[in-house]
Amino acid sequence: MSNLHATIEAVTARIIKRSRVGRQAYLDLIAKQRDAGVNRPVLSCGNLAHGFAASGEDKAAIRDGKAMNIGIVSAYNDMLSAHQPYGRYPEQMKIFAREVGATAQVAGATPAMCDGVTQGQDSMELSLFSRDVIAMATAVGLSHGMFESVAMLGICDKIVPGLLIGALRFGHLPNILVPAGPMPSGLANKEKQRVRQLYAEGKVGRAELLEAEAASYHSAGTCTFYGTANSNQMMMEVMGLHIPGAAFINPGTKLRTELTRAAVHRLRKIGWDGDDYRPLGLCIDEKAIVNACVGLLATGGSTNHALHIPAIARAAGILIDWEDLDQLSSAVPLIARVYPNGSGDVNHFHAAGGMGYVIRELIDAGLLHRDIMTVAGDDLADYGREPMLENDQLVWRDAPEVTADDTMLRPPSAPFSPDGGMRLVTGNLGRATFKTSAVDPARWTIEAPVRVFHDQNDALAAFKEGELDRDVVVVIRFQGPVANGMPELHKLTPPLGVLQDKGFNVALVTDGRMSGASGKVPAAIHLSPEAARGGAIAKLQDGDIVRLCANSGTLSALVDADIWAARAPAPTPARHVGTGRELFALMQAGADEAEKGGSAMLAVAGL
Repeated sequence: MSNLHATIEAVTARIIKRSRVGRQAYLDLIAKQRDAGVNRPVLSCGNLAHGFAASGEDKAAIRDGKAMNIGIVSAYNDMLSAHQPYGRYPEQMKIFAREVGATAQVAGATPAMCDGVTQGQDSMELSLFSRDVIAMATAVGLSHGMFESVAMLGICDKIVPGLLIGALRFGHLPNILVPAGPMPSGLANKEKQRVRQLYAEGKVGRAELLEAEAASYHSAGTCTFYGTANSNQMMMEVMGLHIPGAAFINPGTKLRTELTRAAVHRLRKIGWDGDDYRPLGLCIDEKAIVNACVGLLATGGSTNHALHIPAIARAAGILIDWEDLDQLSSAVPLIARVYPNGSGDVNHFHAAGGMGYVIRELIDAGLLHRDIMTVAGDDLADYGREPMLENDQLVWRDAPEVTADDTMLRPPSAPFSPDGGMRLVTGNLGRATFKTSAVDPARWTIEAPVRVFHDQNDALAAFKEGELDRDVVVVIRFQGPVANGMPELHKLTPPLGVLQDKGFNVALVTDGRMSGASGKVPAAIHLSPEAARGGAIAKLQDGDIVRLCANSGTLSALVDADIWAARAPAPTPARHVGTGRELFALMQAGADEAEKGGSAMLAVAGL
């Protein structure tokens, strides 16, 4: 193994130092929870009887208390294609548990919002806050104290971060994330995007658009573009929280089933009273968090994790900020191009070498912490292998030495880009994230007049009227956690792409989010402080010149300093109601800034 890269080492050391007090308090908490928390030995007879009353053939074993009981936290629903396969998992997992003398029960269920369904709708304003609802639902399920290890069933955008945040508050329990895999490849993502852009231009109708969308999203499994859901799966591999190589095996296959069986069997070994106790709170440490960041940068993953990684880290007593991510980005090369950063999808990525290749190469280049506690084996090197079936038996073999497709996957010695493509941009407008990995370097600097909107639908209307056919920085403000829950603004991607293709210099500046699949248009997103918290973006007026530059890391309004200082901010719009949004008013009012994760739950808890 190569020595650890100096920047990786320095950033890790800075995070450890910054987190020392909070991390020690967290470790003290989980030690106390194991020794004196709620667990089966301290439950009263009445408590315990309620817990095993409906457990069928496992009733005697749970009552006796000698078999390890695995808690299953499921985010199943059959509207969300990625989670549809989970419907039958609990019954299968109970059988797998019995094979090794354990039992399993469904500890609880969580909601699972599909951002694909809610994209551009009022319900998208619930999306970010659903992460914290999922965390709380996870905590409710685990609070019964009936379990000695945990299997978590979740894949998509807010679900995996929410599951982890909730489970980390029970960090004395060992935990394995169990994925279900991506759907087989359908209509090529590039073709889907082409039809979307034609629709935005009015050149095809709704029928043609729906046909393209249905051919792309066509069966059970995760959407195949490299957005937040598939970035989650990558992160679980580089953090050592999956059975190695489990991320991108398609649903409904024998290999997929055997990986799930292996996860249950492994939980028997690493559980509370197993032979190799590995609590989640020790698996997720500062090094594992840095690995998540490195994996994100090396593969061109979702910008949404600029919010989720800090939130996950806080739940484990760890503090990370965007400067850490920016510094890591300067050292981590981009070695994967998966749509929207490239033409192939995650199935093609997996065939080219996938996570086994990525992890082995990053370890060898000194870019990942190998010496972390994983759920699988000695260290992260186990994840540099890939699973397969031989004579119907699950085995692991070394990942290929050479990528099968160097247009999609390359070694760190010959990357697509020398840096990870996620930049911190700062200036008199605040701090924002700029994902450069999908943007042509010729467009990394945009200086143009702004057009200000408070709603993406107003921006779409202006586009349709031809009002944006010029060099323009489109500003969408009052889109942060406090203003309206920080919805993704993915509807803007096709029209902004049309403007760019017409030859205009175009950029987006917003205190909201873009989709994890955002693409080729320069965008400064997650701008903090947000407009509703007094952020300077609230001062912008139509015609102001804004400069966005990834090369220098700047985001500034080029307005005379005296005029800027004297200008009053725009008033915050009234809080939205309907579609259940009013029920999340407490979360809006208490949310902290995007750089910390945009969470009222964590803020009020003092985490």
